[in-house]
Amino acid sequence: MIKLASSICSGPLVHLQETIQNLEAAGVDYIHIDIEDGCFVPAMNLGVKVIRELRPLTTLPFDVHLMMVNPEWLLPQLAEDGANRVSVHYEACEYPRRILGLIAKQGMEAGLAFNPKTPLPPLQQYLPYLRFVVILTTEPETGDCPYLPAVLQKVRAGKAQVGLDEVEWIVDGGITPQNAREAVLAGADILVSGRGIFGPGGLAHNIQQLRTAANDRDIE
Repeated sequence: MIKLASSICSGPLVHLQETIQNLEAAGVDYIHIDIEDGCFVPAMNLGVKVIRELRPLTTLPFDVHLMMVNPEWLLPQLAEDGANRVSVHYEACEYPRRILGLIAKQGMEAGLAFNPKTPLPPLQQYLPYLRFVVILTTEPETGDCPYLPAVLQKVRAGKAQVGLDEVEWIVDGGITPQNAREAVLAGADILVSGRGIFGPGGLAHNIQQLRTAANDRDIE
């Protein structure tokens, strides 16, 4: 069963408590939280305080995506505030394996994220710490950047690497019911969706549409 992660940056931030409760009721699997520094990417939507404030409101795992340079200093705070899994950008880490090890040492699952332009390196070197890989299918510039289906080839290539059977593959960026299935067919295990969930149609309806599309075996 394909899992869904809701990117709350796309939701109504003035009603986050209600949003979190509605997402849990609608059956998402993860709350996806982007933390940006305004340097690595030209955006600053949420800070770490939101993790601490939201943690008591739900039992859903928090999937934190650090879109920032020098992310290691933030890891103890994320663990204390209740993050369950944390991804850092390959492009922003001089020593990715070391950072993944620090995430694991804090008791969180560790992931590597890749911008669309970045080719995948051999990922075996990041075991045993690497638990998941995030492939961005939009440029991380603004919330309305176009979906880039050609990037899905990186998921296929990554899934073909030897020794990564236990590593999960996440596709993040522009995922909607119209393209969810092609991401799954490329090998995605988890779909991150913001606009696809919070767009027209209503939250619960959109989540159901995404889940139906992602798990539609008739179009394989």
